[in-house]
Amino acid sequence: MAVMYLVCKPPNKSHRRRRRLTQAEMNVNRSIRKSESGLSSEISGQPYSVSVLKEGYCTAESDGTFRADGTISLITGPQTILVDTGGPWDRDFLVAKLKEKGLTPENVATVVGTHGHSDHVGNLGLFPNAKIIVGCDISVGDRYLPNQLAEGEPYPIDDFVSVIPTPGHMGRDVSVLVKGTSEGTVLVAGDLFERCHDEDSWKELSENPQIQESNRQMALQIADVIIPGHGPLFRVHRE
Repeated sequence: MAVMYLVCKPPNKSHRRRRRLTQAEMNVNRSIRKSESGLSSEISGQPYSVSVLKEGYCTAESDGTFRADGTISLITGPQTILVDTGGPWDRDFLVAKLKEKGLTPENVATVVGTHGHSDHVGNLGLFPNAKIIVGCDISVGDRYLPNQLAEGEPYPIDDFVSVIPTPGHMGRDVSVLVKGTSEGTVLVAGDLFERCHDEDSWKELSENPQIQESNRQMALQIADVIIPGHGPLFRVHRE
């Protein structure tokens, strides 16, 4: 199935206007159901498995502030890929979780930051030897590599794992698509989805709700399991 990934220009006030869904989009919404039940944070697969090392969260405080941390996911197989690193406060936790998997930061080949918020990319410095992908920037050390993520094209890591552009929450968000797991196709989505049932909140945090909505609908069509940025992973049921 050919998929078009939508990219966006820097936001302006007009992007905050709420777009009315088309009849086709409403029909799609009615035919898709999401659920958190029956899923393990450890998803096996061939050749890649996916593990949620830390489940992200976002909670409001009584003083008007909120606490938040991003989900940290590990993809293991022919390559070792880390998707989001949590905040700087997660440094010791992340090293310990990698050790539980028999890994050190030096064993991680690729680190993907789905977007540039501090609770998602706070520990990039642990991985000086890895290929670093943050949004549409791809670098190895101080050498930046050409790619077409900003033009809406995926960046394949191999035949089973690819980085796809999914902007909206910010201008150049990406997600990681993993094929061939025991649960089907898994999308590590960053803040494209805050959590499974986030319909009441995600637009408030979006720089471009129209583009994000389109990419959310695309994700629901191609993924069997989605790992969101601030909640448990969930299953997508298409009727």
